[in-house]
Amino acid sequence: MAQPPDYRTLEAAATWFVQLNAGKPSDAQLQAWQDWLGKSQAHAQAWARVEKLQRQLGSLPADVALPTLAGVRARRRAVLKTLAMLLAVGASGWAVRESNPAQALMAELRTGKGQRHKVMLSDGSQLELNTDSAVDIHFDGQQRQLRLYRGEIMVQTASDPAARPFLVQTAEGSVRALGTRFSVHSEDGVSRVSVLQHAVEIRPVDQPRLMLRLDAGQAVRFDHRHIAPASAAAPGAGAWTQGMLTVIEWRLADFISELRRYRPGMVRCAEGIADLRLSGAFRIDDTDTILENLAASLPVKVKYLTRYWVSIEPA
Repeated sequence: MAQPPDYRTLEAAATWFVQLNAGKPSDAQLQAWQDWLGKSQAHAQAWARVEKLQRQLGSLPADVALPTLAGVRARRRAVLKTLAMLLAVGASGWAVRESNPAQALMAELRTGKGQRHKVMLSDGSQLELNTDSAVDIHFDGQQRQLRLYRGEIMVQTASDPAARPFLVQTAEGSVRALGTRFSVHSEDGVSRVSVLQHAVEIRPVDQPRLMLRLDAGQAVRFDHRHIAPASAAAPGAGAWTQGMLTVIEWRLADFISELRRYRPGMVRCAEGIADLRLSGAFRIDDTDTILENLAASLPVKVKYLTRYWVSIEPA
């Protein structure tokens, strides 16, 4: 098994992040970054932590998040120190509880970014994995359990002659199926559940006596201690199983954040256009076409600095 990146490699990844975000990077800088990225698996792993950290920084306390992003030029040394430290210990020290990454790498079922996978389980239930997901299957005489380490799954349960309960376990808690079709998404210390048929029961891992029944057409978010109020499931909540992403009046920044789940590399959205609204149905297997079509429907332009570095800017 590949060794995780050491602190020096993480510090180098942090340095690249600061350089590439201090201003518009030159072609030479981008090529040098790509050369560094391709030199070893450790470099790629360190950069993957940078990408994950970008998604987590929004949940960090202001005294940590602001120096890392707003003070790039003025506080370069502090930025590098903070970023490298966060990459080494994980933003989870402040904001999230993560599954063991080694377990995710060794999981029985895995998908890479942009991949999906469908499998029939031994009891006749159907399991679908969305992009960048990892799941273990544990069926025995007492229960049927799926362990979701990261990503998103859709489950259609089958009846069981032995009446074994069907559970999906995440780092945040458990989801018990009540003869149902439902999705579970676990990322950055939060699990999200949408029920398409029948119902499920949700229990946070640190508050097992706290239980919420979620019925068809409802969705909810929960962490290891709390369950948020249930709400209506988003239209097209299971559309990804058909290769589609359906959005209604989404902020552009939120849409781009979701698109990053399916596209390798980096896609950035300028702050000035983050609040533009977008609706439509998009094929997630063709993210290039999605990006091309943005300019046709919104006052934006799409700039390809490289194949793996895309910037969405005001037109």
